Amino acid sequence: MRIELRRSVAPWAGGAVLTTALGFLYLLKGTLGGGTTAWTAQWTTMALWLRALLFYLWPLAVGAGALQGLRDHRSKMSELLTSTPRPARHRAAALAGTTAAALASAFALLVLLGGVQVLAHTSYTHLGWLPISLIGAFSLVAGSVLGMGAARALPSVLTPPLVTVGAFAFTVLMQLSWGRTQRDTPAGIPVTEPNRLSLLSPAVQDVRDPFTTLSAAAHLGQTLWLLGMAVTGFALLVAARRRTRLLAVAPVVAGAALALLVLPTDPDRLFVVDRTAAEPVCDGPVCVTRTQQGRLADVAGPGKKALSLLHAALGDRAPVSVRESAAVLPEGSTPKWSGRTVPLDFDDAGIAGAKGEDMTRALVGKGLVPGCSPVGWSSTGGEDVARTVAVGWVLGDPVSLPQGSEKLRRYIDGEARPVWQKFRTLPEAEQRARIDAMRTAALSCEGDALEALRKSGGASR
Repeated sequence: MRIELRRSVAPWAGGAVLTTALGFLYLLKGTLGGGTTAWTAQWTTMALWLRALLFYLWPLAVGAGALQGLRDHRSKMSELLTSTPRPARHRAAALAGTTAAALASAFALLVLLGGVQVLAHTSYTHLGWLPISLIGAFSLVAGSVLGMGAARALPSVLTPPLVTVGAFAFTVLMQLSWGRTQRDTPAGIPVTEPNRLSLLSPAVQDVRDPFTTLSAAAHLGQTLWLLGMAVTGFALLVAARRRTRLLAVAPVVAGAALALLVLPTDPDRLFVVDRTAAEPVCDGPVCVTRTQQGRLADVAGPGKKALSLLHAALGDRAPVSVRESAAVLPEGSTPKWSGRTVPLDFDDAGIAGAKGEDMTRALVGKGLVPGCSPVGWSSTGGEDVARTVAVGWVLGDPVSLPQGSEKLRRYIDGEARPVWQKFRTLPEAEQRARIDAMRTAALSCEGDALEALRKSGGASR
């Protein structure tokens, strides 16, 4: 192994995987989620984001393997090696094993680096991330062995770049077209979602929430596919005859066929909810999920105060609990709210960095106007203005709610000021009627909350 490390591209391949991945993780941090879905926020999100990087790491491993597989051909010693008594499979095992070990070690270092940071950000630990990471490392190994076999079967200087580009095209097509199925949401918004073909790519496409993980069927199907890929690569690496090379393709075909039989066809079964992560952890009426149990102490006091203020303003119609939702809704779907629970979302711009009184005001606002933006979308406008005015009504004075930025906060406050001034001149009964109409529209997501607040008579639909 030491000799192979000195005379092969294995160390360079492992170094390329490690350094380029670190470049993505730290120089392009904004592309790898944020808040509860950041790559260092939770164990599952860390594993999924590292798998997402395989859209280019896997082609890199395939190309490195192909370059390694050309070594004997470049040195013009293939015939000499075939004349030695040492079996070809021994030489192939040493060649493939060295590169595989280097690539797997590089991926393991990435997992270790992410795991150390995750430990500093969450107290929720589990082993659900382990199969995701193991399959990610195995994909690099299988890709490199396949590349070696392809280069041994087609010994040309064009083989490494061609198989690299082909592997990259495969991962991109699986993410953009072949691996996506288009559908329309109930609101008529066209969206795409991954299908089972997408899981033939080692790269994971979406990391939308901390509660979703790959299903056991997805793990099994991907393992079968990668195992077939590795067996085909090794068989091509030791094959000496054309007929043997043709037979060597059978494992990867069989692996793909078995994988497609095992992988679920329903998108809801490709990615499933981690029920343990979604379990509520409560302090009285204020509950967060197990993934955020370390933040419960910061939310409990402001949450209870927000519920008290809402009860004083709304009476029996007020929410009775604050709860972080673990429901995983399809992308593009419109949320529905009960009105008895204040929704808590740590990825919401108004809540993410809020503490103390800011958190209390933000939760009061969410109890009145939860928000109707489709899942996966974001918007700023009438709802934020209505929420600001409604919180001012509850507190008795105009307020400024936490927003994603100071510029956005000033904009919302400027839009809300004339609405508030006009609203405060109305009789108390009319104010309450408009607040009720606004809340009805906001909870059903079937009307405009701001228009309901502006119109006389409580028109909201």
